[in-house]
Order: sequence, then C-alpha cells, then structure tokens
Amino acid sequence: MSEDAFNMSIRKFLKEVGVTSQRKIEETVRNGQIDGKKLRVRMTLTAEGSGLDHVVEGEIELP
Repeated sequence: MSEDAFNMSIRKFLKEVGVTSQRKIEETVRNGQIDGKKLRVRMTLTAEGSGLDHVVEGEIELP
C-alpha cells in the first residue's frame, strides 16, 4: 500500500468517526439527556490485534 493510499484510508475513517460522533452528541443534547452546561466526553481508539489504546477527553459547552 502506498503512503498516499494509507493516509486517505485514515482520513476516511476519521471523517466517519467525526461525522457520526457529532450526530450522536447533537441527538443526545436535543433529546434533553444532559444535565448542566457542559458535556464531558471521552473517545477511546483501539485497534484489534495491536497495542493501540488511545483516549481523548474533553468538554463541550452546551447551548
């Protein structure tokens, strides 16, 4: 696999993660399933058959 194809594959995956995650967060907020003014979030990235285990945490300010 070329480096360009590898990068495009990663970008495609990350785009899917970003778009679907945003939709789920918006749906959760719209349905009123949140208390408070901030939503604490955590995203965990793992890869089967590897030692990859990466966690990103943050806060999203609510409207």
